[in-house]
Amino acid sequence: MRNILIVAGGAVAVAAIAAGVYFGARAPSSPPPVAAVSAPNKAALESVQAGDHVLGDPKAPITVIEYASLTCSHCAHFHTQILPEIKKKWIDTGKVKLVYRDFPLDQVAAKAAQIAECAGNDKYFGVIDIIFRGQPQWATATDPLAELAKPLRIAGMGENEIKACLANDAMSNAVIKDYQGGEAMGVNSTPTLFINGQLYRGSRSVDELDGVFSKLAK
Repeated sequence: MRNILIVAGGAVAVAAIAAGVYFGARAPSSPPPVAAVSAPNKAALESVQAGDHVLGDPKAPITVIEYASLTCSHCAHFHTQILPEIKKKWIDTGKVKLVYRDFPLDQVAAKAAQIAECAGNDKYFGVIDIIFRGQPQWATATDPLAELAKPLRIAGMGENEIKACLANDAMSNAVIKDYQGGEAMGVNSTPTLFINGQLYRGSRSVDELDGVFSKLAK
């Protein structure tokens, strides 16, 4: 579990993610810049919001809201090792829905999240899976986004598409909205899960989540 690097003073803060293209030498790890914004409605954020990415039946009775950073190794572990089992048993059977929201811990994660937004709803979770599975390779590369572009070609996202995506303000605003909501929900590390409104910090085991879901399903 990696602690959040963005520190906000006073008003709620949000990552003001630059839309410029990032292909070149990797900058030193640093948080996205912050800007003061109005606080969102915390209670409303505990339910599915317009623009949310939802895996599973939107009407499933159990709602898991995940805040994750695409450069977070614990998030990658959750998505590659834990989520497939949860999906098979709980999501595919219509009992649980997963709402994925971005909470980037650094500039690279913010831009990777923006790229995923450009994939569109139909390909979104497939692209997230590609990003997390390839994280050990691309996230440590000298030019991480150029390295990330390689496996994303399978999803129809080449270098030109990625450059256009990173210049798209609507896509960066979607990531900003998620980050802002995470701050309002009290997120300060990733992954953070809210299961029917109950907070769970850190990657959880399949057995632990099975236990939580079983109690809620009664």
